Amino acid sequence: MVQKPSPLARLIGLTVAAEPQEIRAVALAFLFNFVLLGSYYILRPVRDTMATVFGVEALQDLYTGTFIITLICAPVFAWCAAKVKLARLLPGVFWLLLINLVIFYVLFRLVPQNRWLAAAFYWWFSAVNLFLISIFWAFMADVFSPTQATRLFAFIAAGGSIGAIAGPLITRSLVGAAGVSGLLLAAGAGFLCVILLIHALMREKEKLRTEGQETQQTTLDHNLPGNPLRGFALLLKSSFLLNQAAFMLLMTWIATILNFLQIGIIAKTFPGMESRTIAFADVDLFVNICSAIILIFGLGRVLQRFGVTASLVLTPVLMIGACLAIAVAPSYFAIQAGRAIQRISQYAIARPSREVLFTVVDQQSKYKAKNVIDTAVYRFGDLTSAWILTGMRVAGFGLLGAMTFGVAVSAVWGAVAVALGRRYQALGGKPVSVVAG
Repeated sequence: MVQKPSPLARLIGLTVAAEPQEIRAVALAFLFNFVLLGSYYILRPVRDTMATVFGVEALQDLYTGTFIITLICAPVFAWCAAKVKLARLLPGVFWLLLINLVIFYVLFRLVPQNRWLAAAFYWWFSAVNLFLISIFWAFMADVFSPTQATRLFAFIAAGGSIGAIAGPLITRSLVGAAGVSGLLLAAGAGFLCVILLIHALMREKEKLRTEGQETQQTTLDHNLPGNPLRGFALLLKSSFLLNQAAFMLLMTWIATILNFLQIGIIAKTFPGMESRTIAFADVDLFVNICSAIILIFGLGRVLQRFGVTASLVLTPVLMIGACLAIAVAPSYFAIQAGRAIQRISQYAIARPSREVLFTVVDQQSKYKAKNVIDTAVYRFGDLTSAWILTGMRVAGFGLLGAMTFGVAVSAVWGAVAVALGRRYQALGGKPVSVVAG
């Protein structure tokens, strides 16, 4: 007798080609990403508001501090991974986050308008948020095989985009009554749920592995030996990983260019902290609605039909068009639209596509080299592009110069995307212990 699919399986089957034995893992991963990004997007407008408190004219200083902190955190994480079993390390990161949120909550209650507290929160969150997202996707690449990732990662990413829709809505509804500090407690409640979901997904991964189902055959009951700089060493030894670092660097340069423009225009347009927070949250809401639609109904089909290379190249092409449009007709609407297009394409197309690439590297590279790329390389891109833009502004190039720079960066980014996609295809989507250069 053929067993009927469960209601959950039928619901997931409407948007993704998941096998019956994959349903629980996919559902947990979707929910994990939903809660994680929902909590993240409660805090993101707070972080961006802190940048306006510190001062738009000093944004390059915020980027410099963020890079220094991230550069310190990357080897610290690698050291922890060498000392602590992955099964304890993954939830432990979120416990540490909760402690930090409580400390910032108390400080915001005591000195809510302090400029250096604003900078401290900006630096802390800008470093932490990348670790959270990197750890999530490293975990996904350690659960699902390359063939599963091509089918399932777009749907899992959609969970994050839907959560990111809920985050700004919560921000809008709570910021007036609870204030900026109260948002920290709301995000903390979400991270408690994340910890429970991590434990549930770890158990599901082990269940699939022991039953001989399709999944990554790695375990989480061990640490990852190596010195604190192991992630940097793995990165430098692999041309495949170096290409991924170049892809990340160029993607970050474009994001920073448009982020500078957005923060500047919002600071000029809205006088109060609450109104600025709402303005950032509104853009977040629009971005994440569009991203969810693309991920649920579009990207998975593109990946399966046209392959990873096509999806990697699409975002640089869109950014060339966005930079040209802003250069031709600069305005509040054009800058906000350009920033929205950049973020939609990054979240709904570029990120899920590049996460598939990590399913063919070993566990050390998933958690250590990937962490370096997603944090240190990302923030190095922020830092360098911020100072390049500052230098261009001092030299008098203005918005037109920034957009010309954006077009050039996007063109190089597209070439890197083609090379990266072809290298992944050459590997055949099969896991390897070490990716050769």
